[in-house]
Amino acid sequence: MTSETSEALYSPDRTALLIIDPYNDFLSEGGKLWPRGKEVAEGVGLLDHMRTMLATARGQGFRVFIVPHHQTTPDDYVTWDHLSPTQQRIVRQQTFAAGSWGAEWHPDFQPGEGEFVTRQHWASSGFANTDLDFLLKQHHVRNVVLIGMRANTCVDTTARFGQELGYHVTLVRDAIAAFSWEEMTATCDINAPLYAHAVLTTDEFVDIVNGGDSR
Repeated sequence: MTSETSEALYSPDRTALLIIDPYNDFLSEGGKLWPRGKEVAEGVGLLDHMRTMLATARGQGFRVFIVPHHQTTPDDYVTWDHLSPTQQRIVRQQTFAAGSWGAEWHPDFQPGEGEFVTRQHWASSGFANTDLDFLLKQHHVRNVVLIGMRANTCVDTTARFGQELGYHVTLVRDAIAAFSWEEMTATCDINAPLYAHAVLTTDEFVDIVNGGDSR
């Protein structure tokens, strides 16, 4: 955490919570990817910490953005020149299939009134080829706080891209999960300290925005 990190830094008029890919396929029992992420998700207390972060953001008056991956159809990618390995798996498995239960938001992370769902990203960055940067700037957001799935793909890449665009970036390490503990280590302990301005736990973040009075 930088020395400037304080309650004032996360002021409501310039802070947004970015919820990355809160799909049933990632976060719910029966989701196509839940079995792969279950161990880490339950180990870090992902869902409870995401709920706390969302409630905190709403209570503080932060802007809230859902940042979703592209919802897949059988015809996707058939004319593409080169798919990434992840895109190849998505098209085979029809992960986040358009119109399916798996592509619905987890019930606890439905967008509320005045909250935003950005255009869907095709790869890993919530900024690339979407309206996220435009919407953040239109709402005077300078600080982005990231939670959701998956640590070493969409979370890490969106966070890196945000830093490149000039945002103050915070990762909430126990409100993020992945498919292995090695992926969590790579993101939270190796990569993020090189670009993120803060890597905090949920309790640490809540304590900061409450002025140190949350415990």
